[in-house]
Amino acid sequence: MGPVILCLLLVSSLCQQAWSSPSFTIDFARNCFLKDGQCFRYISGSIHYFRIPASAWKDRLQKMYMTGLNAVQIYVPWNFHEAQPGVFNFREDRDLEHFLDLTMELGLLVIMRPGPYICAEWDMGGLPAWLLNKKDISLRSSDPDYLNAVDSWMSVLLPKLRSRLYSNGGNIISVQVENEYGSFHACDYSYMRHLNALFRLYLGDDVVLFTTDGNADYFLKCGTLQDLYTTVDFGPVANATKAFEAMRRYQPRGPLVNSEYYTGWLDYWGVKHSQSSALQVSLGLQNILETGASVNMYMFEGGTNFGYWNGADFSKIYQPITTSYDYDAPLTEAGDPTDKLLAIRAVISKFQTVPSGPIPPPTPKFYYGLISLQKVGALVDQLDFLAAGAPYVTDYPITFEDAKQYFGFMLYRTHLPLNVPLYTPLSSQANGVHDRGYVSVNGSFYGVLERDVAKAVKVTGKAGDWVDVLVENMGRINYGGDLKDFKGLVGNLTLGTNTLKDWLVYPLNIDGPIAGGWPHILGNNLLRNPRTENTGGPVFYRGTFKVIDVGDTFLKLPQWSKGQVWINGFNIGRYWPARGPQVTLYVPSSILSSSEMNNITVLELENAPELPTALFLDRPILNGTLRGK
Repeated sequence: MGPVILCLLLVSSLCQQAWSSPSFTIDFARNCFLKDGQCFRYISGSIHYFRIPASAWKDRLQKMYMTGLNAVQIYVPWNFHEAQPGVFNFREDRDLEHFLDLTMELGLLVIMRPGPYICAEWDMGGLPAWLLNKKDISLRSSDPDYLNAVDSWMSVLLPKLRSRLYSNGGNIISVQVENEYGSFHACDYSYMRHLNALFRLYLGDDVVLFTTDGNADYFLKCGTLQDLYTTVDFGPVANATKAFEAMRRYQPRGPLVNSEYYTGWLDYWGVKHSQSSALQVSLGLQNILETGASVNMYMFEGGTNFGYWNGADFSKIYQPITTSYDYDAPLTEAGDPTDKLLAIRAVISKFQTVPSGPIPPPTPKFYYGLISLQKVGALVDQLDFLAAGAPYVTDYPITFEDAKQYFGFMLYRTHLPLNVPLYTPLSSQANGVHDRGYVSVNGSFYGVLERDVAKAVKVTGKAGDWVDVLVENMGRINYGGDLKDFKGLVGNLTLGTNTLKDWLVYPLNIDGPIAGGWPHILGNNLLRNPRTENTGGPVFYRGTFKVIDVGDTFLKLPQWSKGQVWINGFNIGRYWPARGPQVTLYVPSSILSSSEMNNITVLELENAPELPTALFLDRPILNGTLRGK
């Protein structure tokens, strides 16, 4: 073999290797993405693994694939994986890599949105509340304390993603840097440049990095960066070309991208259930696809804010988000296909091949009927058990963050400093209850102090009587100008004109004991002689039920007011039928048992019915009648 032939074979071999090497880039000349050298358009849907039990991940992804999607978009909530500084959890329902393995198995590409801030209507927008241990920290900025925490988190997260990049044989085609930064007041370009350099350090140069902002100049001005690809978000519109005009002013060349095309919207407690029609959403999607743009539908399935993970917004008043994150999405909270999904599938089929075969069916839903609940006792009678260690002794109230209690409940206790024979206002100075305070004196429940809504409760009592204020964290603000949403009594309480002092503050660990079997492990030995003869207020109840066939179900608590529910130790979220619109709570089949009795524990915070019962339905009620705020 001559040297010329050998050289030609070597060149041919190198060319074949280069051609076969996977790549995902941007062709600015042809205004398209290039996947393996060919123009490519993605049609994607958002799914939040952290709002869905791990056992259901594959089912949801299969339904997305069969709808015709070729990609999924995924947020990563920092606080879900690093609940305490330096303690990382990627196990079970937090197993991000297992979720990514399933997307690869199903042939779905991935658009990653690792934050560090994600919004997502998630507590504090995904930022961990322990950042607030430093009260003057400046979030989402170049503040060294914030950047040090971000750098530490990203040094754990981003290396997990690098081998999964498309150019490295994986399925991650692009990665978002921060999230909707143009909607935040800081406008700190140094911060965005720091993140860009950090992502490049861990991910390399062979991945598309991008930003997402609203499709208006006042969002894009501070949300974009020269070295990051600019994309926008907007919902159904009649003229998609016009909706992309702002993006074109900041990104003159390259593919058009709507990174959040809204298929529905979120719900707030006390506000009408959000809904949008299948026709409106499908026509809006068709308008976008006709421009040649890539699109991600937000949400494709919303899921559930189990536990305490819901966020909140602030628009004139504080607005906490419901437990359900159904979002009126194409897949319901329980993962069932809707008419909206079928309409979307029909639109997608006009632009690319949709997999043949039927959409996987809804998961089984069961009506388990009515069960009776038994009173366990008042929360204040359980302090020896639920309070972790001795209380904080303090002249004036401290916050959740001061006590390093980031979620759930804290009890604030002091004495009446004088006789109060006539009803006298117990008031929150400067709107100082974040977010709801349940007030009892000497065991009698008097009412609720609520942020922005109810700033005084009238009480009576004798000097020396215990004053108990159980404060509930209803979720930290996840969007807007100020994410530093401290919880608890953030200001003093006054009785008439007297400022209350000398507090005992109890951080409460409720989830731990319940996960360990309390109060059911008490058997029939419930509190016979409670120290507190309450007539309302925070009280625990329990019950048991048996199921033969296990499936998803929906819990309704008829005539109950507001509280928290655990089933077999799993915190399924907040109920508040007295306010609405959500009436039922989603109970996934994965937490139920057909071989053993199932336990239900309820913490009612205001008033339980005289005959406490729970009802398990085979359908959700998310649009219940609003009964005032």
